[in-house]
Amino acid sequence: MIDTYNAEVDRWQRRENRGAKVDDFVDNDEAKIKWSEGLKKKLENGKIAEFAETKIRQSLYRPFTKSNLYFDRMITERVYGFPSIFPTPETETENRVIGVSGLGHDVFRCHITNKIADLKFSNSSNGGTQCFPFYTYDERGKNRRENITDWALKDFRAHYQDDKINKWDIFHYVYALLHHPDYRERYEANLKRDLPHLPYAPNFLEFVKAGQELGEIHVGYEDVEEYTLRFVEKRNMPIDWRVEKMKLSKNKTQIVYNDSLTLDGIPPAVFDYRLGNRSALEWVIDQYRVKTDDRSGIVNDPNRADDERYIVRLIWKVITVSLETVEVVNKIRDCPLTLTPSDMEANT
Repeated sequence: MIDTYNAEVDRWQRRENRGAKVDDFVDNDEAKIKWSEGLKKKLENGKIAEFAETKIRQSLYRPFTKSNLYFDRMITERVYGFPSIFPTPETETENRVIGVSGLGHDVFRCHITNKIADLKFSNSSNGGTQCFPFYTYDERGKNRRENITDWALKDFRAHYQDDKINKWDIFHYVYALLHHPDYRERYEANLKRDLPHLPYAPNFLEFVKAGQELGEIHVGYEDVEEYTLRFVEKRNMPIDWRVEKMKLSKNKTQIVYNDSLTLDGIPPAVFDYRLGNRSALEWVIDQYRVKTDDRSGIVNDPNRADDERYIVRLIWKVITVSLETVEVVNKIRDCPLTLTPSDMEANT
């Protein structure tokens, strides 16, 4: 893409017809390049793009679905605030970001990650994803700053009369609170039209512990223990680990992995962990399939030649994450919120 773009810059600068319109001039072969209005402006200004392997990053495209991203202001049309959140791969080892439904969404969703997240992370037709990091940096990954203010820390310590509370405690408290069933149900209407307001709930330390546990399993989902399902093999057909398009059975107890293999024994509680309009497992089933882009003909194939069982193991890990999430949420479900309308307005 960069080679094609740079060649078009050179051709544009050498054009004989100075009245040519850039839309009519450029090569629109979508197998080679994807033009945006911003990229066309850069072409008109004669800006040259340079490839750098260090700009190839892993992003979180959809829940539990990582995707390679060329993270560069020149090529990426909208980078939003991520150059100050995850400016370098090294910052991913220490920073965390809580992503919630942006303004105007239809279903509230919330997820924590240590990766650059797609704007339509939960694929909502309305609204994008608003991200709140623990740290921010300059674009070189230096000058690290905590994104929770000293004022907020002082306020939390005063309210709970506990000087041992730190900023990570507040961060984890928030993440647990946003998962609390009563909070989501009681303020469902508010959460659809506004960013979350953060009340002072009782049992602060229990929420902190729950937020830590949720954060660990959601960020480290590829490292959790696998919940194995039973293999149902098709008779007289060898197992093939390749996925084309998986399908969930009507009773949601099985995944038809491919023509040779079905995975059986999905616990019902798995579907209680939802991100937007789908459960975590349903996101994996939907995203891990072979897709061909209609315009460019480029094939997106999630199968891994060097790890042919990766998708099966990912399914098992996401089942574990779902069950553990439900277990943690059920623990804090017993922590009463006992909030008043003024509590919701008190702290944003």
